[in-house]
Amino acid sequence: MAIARVMVNTPNDTEPTDTASDSVQRLLTVMARLRDPVTGCSWDLAQDFASIAPYTIEEAYEVADAIERTAYADLREELGDLLLQVVFHARIAEEAGLFTFTDVANSISDKMVARHPHIFGNAGGTMGETRWEKLKAAERQQKGEASAMDGVATTLPAALRAQKLQKRAARDGFDWPDTAGPAAKVIEEMEELKTADAGHKVEEAGDLMFAAVNLVRAHGIAAEDALRAANRKFERRYRSMETLANNTDASFANLTLDEKESLWQAVKRGEKS
Repeated sequence: MAIARVMVNTPNDTEPTDTASDSVQRLLTVMARLRDPVTGCSWDLAQDFASIAPYTIEEAYEVADAIERTAYADLREELGDLLLQVVFHARIAEEAGLFTFTDVANSISDKMVARHPHIFGNAGGTMGETRWEKLKAAERQQKGEASAMDGVATTLPAALRAQKLQKRAARDGFDWPDTAGPAAKVIEEMEELKTADAGHKVEEAGDLMFAAVNLVRAHGIAAEDALRAANRKFERRYRSMETLANNTDASFANLTLDEKESLWQAVKRGEKS
């Protein structure tokens, strides 16, 4: 369908506003101006759902990063960047005659009301995990999703998706009764990786990582959170090793492996003390 040109009648429609509704409308107007087929920005006009999707994912991670750093001024900015992604997708959809930003907002409001019958209805009680999952299962059934594996986004980070798939299977009773089973599975997969031929190394490595996610899940730990924490710790310790080497006028990269290990142990001792 043809894209209608956005007409802007006043000079103040992109100026700061005070109310939430006016602020949202201002953002919608800014995006409409950017996507104007005649006077808009060439970069913004060239984008589509697929080209914007990586930025949407990136902005979500930057929100999480700001929260992790307790950098709340940054969080305000990053939430704005993420909101822009929603508005951008909605604008592209509106131009294609698919749906509008209002449809998006109403859709999530309807979903939240339906998922909280104890707040917006007469169901009573509280929202525990079991109740939440039953409501979501009913939604999946309404969408025609027959398998417990349906609806787990393929673009999720691999560790997070593995845990979600395992939780879905666990709800159907396909799970270890304790941590001993998944622990033994990790050892089994380690041996299989060790003995695998070149053509099966990647497959066996994946099986090992999947088993490791299952083990930490059995301990009640989110694999993605655990790995992120491990990444932070390794990065912190590595930077400390580089600093120790620089303090002795040595090039860290040129140290022997034994010398680097000695610095690693020194950093660990320093953290414990």
